[in-house]
Amino acid sequence: MAPSTITEDDSSLKNGVHHDTQLKQSKESPSVLQVERHDYPDLAPTKRARAHPMEGFDEIYSDIVDYIVRCTHRIWDERDIGLIYTHYTHNCVLYGTMGTVYDRESIVRDTIQRLVSLPERRGMATQVLWNGDDKEGFYTSHLVTGAGRHTQFGHFGPATGKTFVSRTIADCMIYRNKIYREWVVADNMAIIKQLGLDPHTFAHDAAKALFDKGVENIDIGENRRIVGQQPPETKCDTSIANNEIEVQTLEWLHDVFNCRMFGRIEKVYAPNAQYHGPKMSELYGPAAVLHQHLGLVGSIPDAAYMPQHILSTPCEEGGVKVAVRWVMEGHHLGYGILSELGKPTGRRLQVMGMTHYHYRNGRIVDEWNVYDELSLLTQLKLGEMVEAGKN
Repeated sequence: MAPSTITEDDSSLKNGVHHDTQLKQSKESPSVLQVERHDYPDLAPTKRARAHPMEGFDEIYSDIVDYIVRCTHRIWDERDIGLIYTHYTHNCVLYGTMGTVYDRESIVRDTIQRLVSLPERRGMATQVLWNGDDKEGFYTSHLVTGAGRHTQFGHFGPATGKTFVSRTIADCMIYRNKIYREWVVADNMAIIKQLGLDPHTFAHDAAKALFDKGVENIDIGENRRIVGQQPPETKCDTSIANNEIEVQTLEWLHDVFNCRMFGRIEKVYAPNAQYHGPKMSELYGPAAVLHQHLGLVGSIPDAAYMPQHILSTPCEEGGVKVAVRWVMEGHHLGYGILSELGKPTGRRLQVMGMTHYHYRNGRIVDEWNVYDELSLLTQLKLGEMVEAGKN
């Protein structure tokens, strides 16, 4: 049963080991950096004492947020791409919406290609949520707002000269200065649309490259939302939660997406809630939030929502921020907000998404939701190619 409000008392925040690290800073050490209200020089300070133990990390990093913001800036904005060799393991696995990369050298190559295509792009840290420690390893969820201009020939084709803004969330698992696993959800459709390109052409080319490698969009049939003729499970698995606010977040997400109780949104979101969604949509109020989530399920009406990771961080702005990495699987059986997919095809789709929620006074006041409609269009194109190849 979804709660009408979510409390933010200290006891609920300290149930996880990671919150002991975040909240119990010594008087001699500074607090762990937070991104939202600070300029970049504040987030990459010089001669700052370490806010928590960082054994095995380069001396330049004073805490895990400094590490994520500073090394991203050094690699992408200062062009020190070679830092990837000291900040990623040789066998790092990077899961993206358009495919998976299994080695560090491919990450170096992909970074070069993106910087060639969009040399004016700047990735600005919007927020970094985290948990863990230097003994067991850290987990971070990094929301980035990227802005720039398409000035060079590259993977987006001939330069258009047009500007763009898009959102990306990258989740990283880090141990002793090196990222060994990463999940990246970049809203490529937002860039494609702002550059005035045809998403169908781009999706076809991406699907053809996968098809030529023998990749198939495998349809395994029924998903676990409904097993046989049973109704959806009334209770969700909350074993990945670290504290009460994470448990309650998983519960209302299950109610909304798996039990289809969309009315819960009105109870969980503040009346003035802001929704920051795919294709840079900016909407206001629970009704708008409900429409976006109902529309996503409308395009994939048999979808099962499966959270894969959750963490939470107390916020300088007040309240708590929660990051959820999730997957939705189902079939393109209906009409909804995925308008670029066209008429229902019946083909299987997998949505890889990440969402950050900001709770204040027990309700959500901001949601940043990132998934990539271009990757879904690519899946449909690949399905067409596979079917054509079998006939």
